[in-house]
Amino acid sequence: MLMRTESFRELDRLAQLMGATGTWSKPSAMPMDAYREGDAYVIVLDLPGVSPEAIDLDVERNLLTVKAERRPVASSDDVRMDLSERPLGVFSRKVVLADTLDPERIEADYDAGVLTLRIPVAERAKPRKISVGAGARRNELRT
Repeated sequence: MLMRTESFRELDRLAQLMGATGTWSKPSAMPMDAYREGDAYVIVLDLPGVSPEAIDLDVERNLLTVKAERRPVASSDDVRMDLSERPLGVFSRKVVLADTLDPERIEADYDAGVLTLRIPVAERAKPRKISVGAGARRNELRT
């Protein structure tokens, strides 16, 4: 249902662990799970500490782009940070959706730092029964 487009994702993850901060021109990757559940494809992305207003979802044709930004919590001049291990900056993920999915009806839910996207399977891609005629038309053609 999906095509992997980020061939250097593991390198990005290692760089993130080593303290690299994502920027708008070079965002960090975000962890993702994807699976089919009934008549929908589900994508789950971890975005802990990101406010829902800082999440941006875009779909262009069959390319889904998820971007989010997490800023430092302490923002006053009298705060001295002693330890900062949580990743900050811009996070992004691009997912190529198969033609069997319906990007017009994507549902997004954000709860406890987890963004869940539900993408319905397109009606044309669902299995359906095809009736077989009993030969009446074949007899009509002979006369």
